[in-house]
Amino acid sequence: MSRICDVAVIGAGPYGLSLAAHLNARGIDFRIFGKPMSSWREHMPKDMLLKSDGFASNLDAPNAGATLAAYCQARGIAYADQGLPVPLGVFNDYASWFQKRFAANLEEQNVVSLEQDPNGFILELENGERLQARQVVNAVGITWFADMASQLKSLPGWAASHSFAHRDGAPFKGKEVIVLGAGASAIDLAAQLADGGANVRLMARASHIRFHDAPDPAAATLLNQLKSPSTGIGPGWRSFFCVNAPLLFHRLPEKLRLRATERHLGPAPGWFMRDRVDGRIPALLGRELLFAQTEGDRVALRVADAGGEQETLTCDHVISATGFKPELHRLPYLKPDLLARIAQVANTAVLSDQFETSVPGLYFTGPAAANAFGPVLRFMVGAEFAAPRIAAHLARRLGARQLKAAA
Repeated sequence: MSRICDVAVIGAGPYGLSLAAHLNARGIDFRIFGKPMSSWREHMPKDMLLKSDGFASNLDAPNAGATLAAYCQARGIAYADQGLPVPLGVFNDYASWFQKRFAANLEEQNVVSLEQDPNGFILELENGERLQARQVVNAVGITWFADMASQLKSLPGWAASHSFAHRDGAPFKGKEVIVLGAGASAIDLAAQLADGGANVRLMARASHIRFHDAPDPAAATLLNQLKSPSTGIGPGWRSFFCVNAPLLFHRLPEKLRLRATERHLGPAPGWFMRDRVDGRIPALLGRELLFAQTEGDRVALRVADAGGEQETLTCDHVISATGFKPELHRLPYLKPDLLARIAQVANTAVLSDQFETSVPGLYFTGPAAANAFGPVLRFMVGAEFAAPRIAAHLARRLGARQLKAAA
């Protein structure tokens, strides 16, 4: 058993690395575990452009030079706060620089077990090391939360998969593929598959694809900003409230919070993807998937249109680009007895305004905290609120503990 540390951070995506930057700045004794930005590096379409604007695509650190803008300016990389989409490669390079600069103590080991003990928690790493931590922050991102369409879950892997499994369209060259969904994941992946030589069709329940509006400099007037202010998660006063008042959102009645988190900001691809899809990739819209089965080496999908008329579609492979659904029971490292002690709502942890669960010393941040603090936690811009708040809270708690021990 390794020596006990004050804080263990599980996860090395935008939320984990941002928290590490703030903990390091405060001199807190902590360890952080995970493969850096693995979801972004290994599971996003390799030629993807970020849907978030440049100003909302930062990892957060208490340092003015930690932003994507500063990184690009220092290296002569084209950048704009708005109107110029950020290439995934640029963002990943920026994140790698950020990790080395502000979270150099990252240990590239996954946590395979987490359980409670009298001194706090015991973690086991994939290399077999066991360690103790007084506080644990879960910043696991979306890795474990891919939400597969229920009609596809019984199909074998060669027939169906989730979009999270595909970074490159080349393996599907010459194959017929149907992508389910009308959001950014579906559109980005469909374009990647088409570029790789696949015969792609989109299918969705939505009656149309809701591309974001292209930026219009002429519309950036004070009056338009008052009508629909820009935010890190999209325009509008509801988004403005979500971004700027997450603590007030936390105090809303539970039913209202859950409904707002689920319904606000539905599937919507970036404006820059319209030309890569329209007129190029057939879209079967207003279709509901009833059931799916394999027929020999093909997949058969039974679907119904808005009028109830049914038809059968066949393909070589179907991909569920149906997003992510944080649910604690999907985290494989949480021991059942610990999971059972966490108060939950909608399969996510009930959190204090400091991100702490009903188990003292156990925290969740990132998408797993969205039901508590709103849809801003589904986006990396939410780390600008969560990371400094959690770090300040831990500093106060650990300081009090150390003073009590000294007395």
